[in-house]
Amino acid sequence: MRGIEQANPETLYGIFGDAAWTNKDRLPDALLRDLIEHFSRISLGNQAAQADILGQSYEYLIKKFADATNKKAGEFYTPRSVVRLIVNILDPKEGESIYDPACGTGGMLLEAIHHVKEHHGDDRTLWGRLFAQEKNLTTSAIARMNLFLHGASDFQVVRGDTLRQPAFFSGDNLATFDCVIANPPFSLEKWGEEVWSSDPYGRNFAGMPPGKSGDYAWVQHMLKSMAPKTGRMAVVLPHGALFRMGKEGEIRQKILGMDLLEVVIGLGPNLFYGTGLAACILVFRQRKPKDRKNKVLIIDASKEFKTGRAQNELRPEHVERIYGWCHAFKDVEGIARVVPLDEIAANDHNLNIPRYVEPKVTQESLTVDEAMKRLRSSAEAAFAAEEKLIGILKREGMLL
Repeated sequence: MRGIEQANPETLYGIFGDAAWTNKDRLPDALLRDLIEHFSRISLGNQAAQADILGQSYEYLIKKFADATNKKAGEFYTPRSVVRLIVNILDPKEGESIYDPACGTGGMLLEAIHHVKEHHGDDRTLWGRLFAQEKNLTTSAIARMNLFLHGASDFQVVRGDTLRQPAFFSGDNLATFDCVIANPPFSLEKWGEEVWSSDPYGRNFAGMPPGKSGDYAWVQHMLKSMAPKTGRMAVVLPHGALFRMGKEGEIRQKILGMDLLEVVIGLGPNLFYGTGLAACILVFRQRKPKDRKNKVLIIDASKEFKTGRAQNELRPEHVERIYGWCHAFKDVEGIARVVPLDEIAANDHNLNIPRYVEPKVTQESLTVDEAMKRLRSSAEAAFAAEEKLIGILKREGMLL
């Protein structure tokens, strides 16, 4: 195991020695030996099991572990259907740089690789252009293994606290990337307010987030990390980030004034591990198309899910519909609306979705005459039923 780490210093170094599943420093040698002995029974050479199979198996095990732990899983695993939706919206292309500041097990980067391979050709043009940071020691090791087993090469997954100590720089400034994508911890407490009060990278450009919620710390960090011309970004946040006032309201106002926000998507409830609350996706773009300037597309996709026993699921058909609405960027009755920034400003920069998208009325509309006819008919039916019941009770001697 140590030899494997040393032979792959850029991608695998420290994984087996530092991945603290059972203790905080390293996996015991006895456990590693037993692991090797267990898998030695199965032929896992390149001829018997291609990289895709090993990678898919590893991802399957990560999901099974997430299903089993549920609440804790929210710290490291984003449902892959949600990841697919976000990546489809950002549409990473060959040779572009991709960055996830809260990468968990690496699902966002993996889906970006798959997207480029399926839609644009050579995913190898991404090698050396994949960047991520993850605070949790074990999870960052899992992310590197996940990418490695899926055949990715020359990537950087750094273990560290992104908000306090960002890992990637260009000179004295933060590095910037074509695609910035993340599902950071919701409303994180103790996120690093003490550092941001005098942040050397200027990440508090829109204001200081409240100490008890780091949602807009993540947003500002990610905005700072977008490339000046090609940068686009998608972040998953709790719905409260759309309408909470105070410091967050002031930050939201400044960001909206920069005309970077392109799309707001409200998702259904109980899609994410560890919380039954509904979440939303915010999509930003450095250079919005001319016909989208000073506008925000607001989508209510809260009905797009399949109900599950423990957790709801975003199915492929749901992903396709939501992506279609986002791509079209036009009004859809009861679903989506293109809202001018002036209207949002008139609402105190509140982005709460029901303010802008009214649910489609599905009930039948009746005239007064039709309603009266139905009322009389219902009354006659009720009287007839009552007379029938009285007749039965008299026959049975239960009523004189």
